[in-house]
Amino acid sequence: MVDRGEYGAAALAPAGNALYDDCAPAAAERKKVQQGRRTKQDHMTAQRIVVVDDHPLYREALRSALCGCFAAGHVVEATTLDELTALLDKKSDGTLVLFGLTMPGPQGFAALMRLRARYPHARLVAVSPQEDQATMKNCLELGVAGFIPKSLPADAIRDAVKALVKGEIWTPPELEALEQEEDETADLAARLATLTPQQVRVLNMLSEGLLNKQIAYQLGVSEATVKAHVSAILQKLGVDSRTQAVIAVNRMESRDWQKAAL
Repeated sequence: MVDRGEYGAAALAPAGNALYDDCAPAAAERKKVQQGRRTKQDHMTAQRIVVVDDHPLYREALRSALCGCFAAGHVVEATTLDELTALLDKKSDGTLVLFGLTMPGPQGFAALMRLRARYPHARLVAVSPQEDQATMKNCLELGVAGFIPKSLPADAIRDAVKALVKGEIWTPPELEALEQEEDETADLAARLATLTPQQVRVLNMLSEGLLNKQIAYQLGVSEATVKAHVSAILQKLGVDSRTQAVIAVNRMESRDWQKAAL
């Protein structure tokens, strides 16, 4: 464990009773997208921040990003899980842990589960180079207070940690967009599931760029029947044109819905 509280003390906020010191007045003017999504989790505030990562360059960069906003002596570093547990065994209440998911030893999620169970009063934050939606959601489901991608710029990291110190939950702004997209995809999948096998065949052929008369020839039906199928497809998908129907279908990563046509 390396205590870096005194490092660069001149650049740190004056020491005091509170860890948090809003010493960056320009922060309020930053774009909302840089601040991420914040929701009140509880009334716990942190008096200490522990930066946990086995990569010395990133540890130093993260500590430096917090300089100027948090009082000297309140930001410490741990290089291993053992060093972190030693710190938390002494004091876990009021501790915000910025935990690197790629730490050696137990896998990231397993380590988070153990830490949550052993130190329920510490606030755990996942810091990860992996920024996919599944990783973010898995961390949040394990009860972490936030998720910070390693790719975030320094200003955004400071804003995130400020919110977390005050007891808020912080997640990247793109997670909300991803969840909205996921909801829209689920809605589309449900709509596609209502199509009859023949309507699925017609929709597949629309996706291939075939005209109504070409579809009618391949299916051995009249063009009027194809038009009726197209109208029903548009209504079920909640779109106004065959072009919109094709665009909606192309958004689906999985084509399992096409099995209905087999």
